[in-house]
Amino acid sequence: MSFQIVPGLSSFADKYDGYILDLWGVVHDGTKPYEGVLECMAKLREGGKPLLLLSNAPRVNKYVKEFLLGLGIPEDAYDHILTSGDITRLVLEQKRFPYLGGEGQKFYQFGAEKDRGLDDDLDYVKTENLDEADFLICTGLANDMVETPEDYRELLTKAASRKLPMLCANPDLTVMRGDRTLYCAGSLAKMYEEELGGQVELFGKPYEWSYKMSMEKLGISDPSKLLAVGDSMRTDIKGATGMGIDNVLVSGGIHAEEWALNPGEHPSQQQMQELSDEFGFAPTYVVGHMVW
Repeated sequence: MSFQIVPGLSSFADKYDGYILDLWGVVHDGTKPYEGVLECMAKLREGGKPLLLLSNAPRVNKYVKEFLLGLGIPEDAYDHILTSGDITRLVLEQKRFPYLGGEGQKFYQFGAEKDRGLDDDLDYVKTENLDEADFLICTGLANDMVETPEDYRELLTKAASRKLPMLCANPDLTVMRGDRTLYCAGSLAKMYEEELGGQVELFGKPYEWSYKMSMEKLGISDPSKLLAVGDSMRTDIKGATGMGIDNVLVSGGIHAEEWALNPGEHPSQQQMQELSDEFGFAPTYVVGHMVW
């Protein structure tokens, strides 16, 4: 498995016709954009090449846009945005599973107040009583700054005993916020499915639908003409590799802690090879942070 460790994107980015970028760990750290990332995004879009932000955020894109503006990332820095929340809402709207049929189906939501918009104007009822629910929506932990999945074991065990299916709007297990690692919805979904035997449907990266919808928005049908950038082997690199899309692993994101890297540092060839061997695939390129 071959990969190239490079200082930035300038030596190879021009040969692609469009770009798919992850957000957390690539464009920002949850508190601010990474140094040089806005300049890099502007370089990528030179000549009219489209850039799409593909996020596993468990909310519809209008709320993500607002969040990005608050971080200093303007809407004119990119062309499109697609979230796992958008995909989950589409599934709810189209009632793609039998348990979503009928009128007034009730759901219990695991997640924070900010994780909203999935059921707006749709024929569902959110309930605070797990005993009344027909299915679950998981967008994350109510307070990811202090909680862990263990805080939810009792509730998830009760839901599993009722055989409630779960829609998970963010398959990420963890995310970086500044220099902290926080748990995401995927960690609850993993416990529910693997430890408690619950039924889970996951939406977002690395699943194929995320990339097919991204390609439609970008107007590019040939995956070899695309470059994807992400910080997670489990989601970003796995998903892009599976679609035949060349990709860049940003080592300063989610994997930085396990490698004990300082900001912007690259892993060693040996560290990268060991990670690739562990997952069974390798990124096309490796950078410290997404810079030009």
